[in-house]
Amino acid sequence: MKDALFQTIQLGEHALKNRIVMPPMTRSRASQPGNSANDMMAEYYGQRAQAGLIVAEGTQISAMGQGYAWTPGIYSPEQIAGWKKTTEAVHANGGVVFAQLWHVGRVTHPENIGGEQPISSSAIKAENVKVFIDDGSNAPGFVDVVEPRAMTKADIEQVIGEYRQAALNAIEAGFDGIELHAANGYLINQFIDSEANDRTDEYGGSIENRLRFLSEVVAAMTDAIGADKVGVRLAPFTSLNGTVDATPVETYTAAAAMLNTHNIVYLHIAEVDWDDAPETPAEFKVAVREAFKGVLIYAGKYDAVKGGQAINDGLADMIGFGRPFVSNPDLPSRIKNGYPLVAHDPATLFGGDEKGLTDYPEYSE
Repeated sequence: MKDALFQTIQLGEHALKNRIVMPPMTRSRASQPGNSANDMMAEYYGQRAQAGLIVAEGTQISAMGQGYAWTPGIYSPEQIAGWKKTTEAVHANGGVVFAQLWHVGRVTHPENIGGEQPISSSAIKAENVKVFIDDGSNAPGFVDVVEPRAMTKADIEQVIGEYRQAALNAIEAGFDGIELHAANGYLINQFIDSEANDRTDEYGGSIENRLRFLSEVVAAMTDAIGADKVGVRLAPFTSLNGTVDATPVETYTAAAAMLNTHNIVYLHIAEVDWDDAPETPAEFKVAVREAFKGVLIYAGKYDAVKGGQAINDGLADMIGFGRPFVSNPDLPSRIKNGYPLVAHDPATLFGGDEKGLTDYPEYSE
């Protein structure tokens, strides 16, 4: 079954060596001040270039787009130069790497965005959501998010422009493409999901209206760098960071069909992966497969057998393995050979130094 993971696949202009994806995972180790990617991060991604595709951690497109302390940006010359270290390291090891472009919207705190009030689709505070700030210690200091202000038409135009420029910056930094983060309760998700969007203009109300911002951002980015270099990540059934949709099957099947009209290179679906989480309905996966003709990536509670089965069933083309990649830099080799996997240390996920980032060894007998 796991052999399906080791078939080659074409992704735009890239012939990928396997169907294993290292999905984006926030590690919060960008250099300060300036939130620039660094040598330590380059080593981390370079170590994991056995993946068919790496999607680097969420990267804010502007100072206002930052949700957490120490996350990298891609809007300054220094940040672009920092990311070149990562793309060069991955390419030197034969890998393919996309940048994940991120605006958190309301999932932040003024402390992380220069004292500004966060922006969102609507002036609705995300309930029971915390983010971490740099409180002067080396550990993340968690605080509650605040109420955002609703974006004006001018704000929407500005942010679309920031996404477009970030896509161009990513290509300048050497990335093979970009993934638009439209999942997990961040800005674009705040427009999509009905319970986070109470707008009465053309960006709110109907499903078509709530998908408009996503469509306009994708159009701007595909125009800038080409549709064969643009993927999109969605999270239809998660309630992460307080976004909930009343009709997720209908909304996200429509999103897949709309994204298909933009000819994007892949659609990446984040499934709920916490304990006792509901399974993604099989009929939804069938509907998405029918609606979207590009490469389909799923990530969630997959192991090699379940991932291979999804590919053999025709419901997925590639599978993301998140946490296992943190502590198993040679994960594809371990899967292929049946080597044991190492568990990651949760205490070193966010912030800190090389410990828990680049010091997990490859398998040896």
